[in-house]
Amino acid sequence: MSISNNIFHAKVLLFGEYSILLNSNGLTIPYSHFNGSLSFIKKDSYTDLNFAHNSNEHLKLYAKYLDENATDIINTRTFIKDVENGLYFESSIPEGYGLGSSGALVAAIYKEYGINPIKSKAGLTNEETQELKKHFSKLESFFHGKSSGIDPLICYLNHPLFIEDQQNIQSIGISRKNIESDDAVFIVNTNQVGKTAPLVDLFMQKCLNPSFSKLLKEELIPTTNKCIQSLLSGDLNHFFKNVKQLSKFQLNYLKEMIPSEFIQIWEKGLKQDDYLLKLCGSGGGGYLLGFTRNYSKVKKKLSAKGLEVIPVYREF
Repeated sequence: MSISNNIFHAKVLLFGEYSILLNSNGLTIPYSHFNGSLSFIKKDSYTDLNFAHNSNEHLKLYAKYLDENATDIINTRTFIKDVENGLYFESSIPEGYGLGSSGALVAAIYKEYGINPIKSKAGLTNEETQELKKHFSKLESFFHGKSSGIDPLICYLNHPLFIEDQQNIQSIGISRKNIESDDAVFIVNTNQVGKTAPLVDLFMQKCLNPSFSKLLKEELIPTTNKCIQSLLSGDLNHFFKNVKQLSKFQLNYLKEMIPSEFIQIWEKGLKQDDYLLKLCGSGGGGYLLGFTRNYSKVKKKLSAKGLEVIPVYREF
């Protein structure tokens, strides 16, 4: 009874939450601060046995789903046998925080039990990427009811992905041009679990309003695309201007997705220009995503309020 010692990182969707549903660009990166790997329960290890047994119970339910829906993708016979022998997902990725906890699990299972899996490597064709996305969409739908497959894709490939649209996704490098030592992307812990499905449903209901739908097409989507384009080109002056516009838009029109006690902190960032906040994933809790050109100052300022501030990618 053995298993590969592969580690799968969390992910952060830098840009594209909600707007990606309407075919805006998206940009997502792996986040190594949190990760997970498959393992077997061992009584003499340092593992939290309660966590391990709970994870194993969840995998039993997932194994049943896979056996009914994905025998063309996953070797379910071997997977079920290993689950019966104590397989679990040892993970530090918090659930309900927008960091791809289920995506990392799906990527790990596909890597270990996939039938003729497409290998994770540089230079995948768009056809191979789309095939992976299709597989991951089916595998992750157990957790969210419906999945785009993008979260497991980034966790599996472990490389920044530029999402032009749902049919065109490519690995990409992020420019380090003009980046200074105190420039940073960071996350702020709201200490609340977010629930994706209800918030996505709320967003789709709001989209039925013609005036709101017009705002999305004329403001949200172009601003999101400009954020990505200016970051990838290394134009940080325009990048922060674009992020400020995006932050304002979310505060004005997606306020329901922002935990109420963080509204004032969000507004202070916009007013003082020390930092800018935006949603990280669907919102409602989990983490908020921040951008600053003065990380040392902002970390002290926000940490003094009792907030956990963690750098995501100091060099973007």
